[in-house]
Amino acid sequence: MKRRFFLEKFAWSTGVLAASPLVTYGYNFLDDGSVPYASDLKLSLAQWSLHRQFQNGNLNAVDFASISNDTYGLNAVEYVNGFYKKSGKDERFWANMKERADKAGVNNLLIMIDEEGDLGAANEKERIKAVENHYKWVNAAKILGCHSIRVNAFGASDRDTFKSAMTDGLGRLAEYAAKENINIVIENHGLNSSDAQLITEILKQVGTPNVGTLPDFGNWCLTAKWGSTKGDCDKAYDIYQGVTEFLPFAKGVSAKSYNFDDQGEHPSIDYYRMLKIVKDFGWDGHIGIEYEGDAPEHEGILLTKALIEKAWNGLD
Repeated sequence: MKRRFFLEKFAWSTGVLAASPLVTYGYNFLDDGSVPYASDLKLSLAQWSLHRQFQNGNLNAVDFASISNDTYGLNAVEYVNGFYKKSGKDERFWANMKERADKAGVNNLLIMIDEEGDLGAANEKERIKAVENHYKWVNAAKILGCHSIRVNAFGASDRDTFKSAMTDGLGRLAEYAAKENINIVIENHGLNSSDAQLITEILKQVGTPNVGTLPDFGNWCLTAKWGSTKGDCDKAYDIYQGVTEFLPFAKGVSAKSYNFDDQGEHPSIDYYRMLKIVKDFGWDGHIGIEYEGDAPEHEGILLTKALIEKAWNGLD
């Protein structure tokens, strides 16, 4: 995928959209409007990579920033709201988390939001409730210094109903988040959210600079909620096509990984092909490590990090 095609795909965001600093996160545009080749690799750690250890109490979620930098040498993080459910509205808690991250020398990038209702619900009252449930996470993201919150595009099963409802729900939330200078990004997470063509149509309809995507290397199953492509899936969106279609709207990139072979390669996702797509787009933001395999999480994170570095540095 050449940079010229990237600009054509990105043309919908001209005018007021292109003028916003929120839109250009991850890209360094040149004076002539072109996108340079991607520069040095920047990695971040998604908190879900350690979800088993946070859930069983081996690790404390408030220490995530220091764990990321001290253990893995990763100075940027992506939080998961599920580990902080009781603290969503506690501004003092988030101010303390920001202090912890600053002390650890870590940059807070985004919060991944789950289980706060369906932004694409057919019922308007349910949809508005879901939008309002996300407000506290927008506020938390602002305190943390994040650029975005990641939301799920779940809701009505009928495609046309979902498209209309999701456009409304996303638009309402984006309007609130814009006042706080926070982006709202959709990750492919199964069902309609993994239909890249549908989601990009919704983003265009919303048409505000603070909406975008978080393309994930996995999670392209169209027939299951959460969309994992770790195992069998009845119907999946082509993972390389999906990432390609999401990238022009991306405000983050998630390098999902499952299981590795004895050579440290990833059999089910061609990381060399995937990272070439990302690099050829001129992506200059962070690539988030999100391990979700069966091996010990520590090992999985290190294997993912090593493979990304090997593949990225080997690209022309």
